[in-house]
Amino acid sequence: MKLYLKRNYMTPGTRVIRNTLTRHRFFKGLVAGILMIAGCHAGYGQDGSTAYNYLNITSSARIYGLGGVNITTVEDDLSTADQNPGLLGYEMSNQVLLDYMRYLGNSNFAGVKYAHAIGERGAWSAGIRYFGYGEMKATDETGVIIGSFSPKDVNFSGTFSYDITSHLRGGISLKFLYSSYEQYSAFAVATDLGINYYDPDHDWSFSAVVANLGGQLKKFNENYDRLPIDVRLGATKGFSGAPIRVSVTLWNLTKWRLPYYDSGDGTTSEPFEKKDSFGSNLFRHMVFGVDFTPSDRFFVSLGYNYKTRTDMSTYKRSFLSGFSLAAGMNVSRFGFSLAFGQPHSGATTLMFNLNMNLQDLVR
Repeated sequence: MKLYLKRNYMTPGTRVIRNTLTRHRFFKGLVAGILMIAGCHAGYGQDGSTAYNYLNITSSARIYGLGGVNITTVEDDLSTADQNPGLLGYEMSNQVLLDYMRYLGNSNFAGVKYAHAIGERGAWSAGIRYFGYGEMKATDETGVIIGSFSPKDVNFSGTFSYDITSHLRGGISLKFLYSSYEQYSAFAVATDLGINYYDPDHDWSFSAVVANLGGQLKKFNENYDRLPIDVRLGATKGFSGAPIRVSVTLWNLTKWRLPYYDSGDGTTSEPFEKKDSFGSNLFRHMVFGVDFTPSDRFFVSLGYNYKTRTDMSTYKRSFLSGFSLAAGMNVSRFGFSLAFGQPHSGATTLMFNLNMNLQDLVR
């Protein structure tokens, strides 16, 4: 693929000293920040619930097809940098990504993002994403319906990335989060730190991300809502002679125990059985994905997220719960991707991406 060659270049001799010093400072600061913040928040995420969980819903059809969480897929495609700013690169310059998702219930999400190169090693992107949850009834304290309202969240984001070496790339994203729920509103700021190591000779990709660091600047009321701070690690391996890549992503690493309750078949009043074994906790931290890419113009992705499956009541699951599927193709100057998932038997989610390069459109 084109990106594999572009990431594996030699630095011009006239820039060696300057770039070596710059990337050393950037790398040192980025890694130190990731390790320090991850350590500080590892205990903080042990209890309580978080708001802003929509930040964990990807805008990329390809990532959604890979299980909904993926930080290591290296492609010349702006959508793959959705959950790791360290995957954004200058090779994505002038790309525009449009996304739409039909989520659970009457929820509809949509967004747009643009990327541009900064010299030969850097890139930036900016985007906005809207999360609408449909119309809901408004009632007074006695339960009498007095009207309706449409809650919504909006995410304004900006990302910067830099090639530290020919194999190592780091990035940072800043997100401004606005929420409006009936007469209440809130504003928060969050940041993601990400780094990716890519070896094109052996087709290995490794990444680390600290996601959703930050907090509320304006609260809904007197209560403070936490952001879903997370630490993620991932690896992707391609195989020579076969157009297949396998990914494993670890997430929710700020806490080990992720118990769930087995609700049975829904026909008895027996107490739910708590599942909290070592194996259950381990697999609820893991997301598996397989990419089939026979050419630069076509891909199929399959993912499995055990946590998504077990978060659903046992009797409401279907065979497809936890699985997701995506496919995409490049036609002329446009790239189209479509993803499908069915978290439980009564809900189907669909996502669509349209990717284009503005330079190609004006040629």
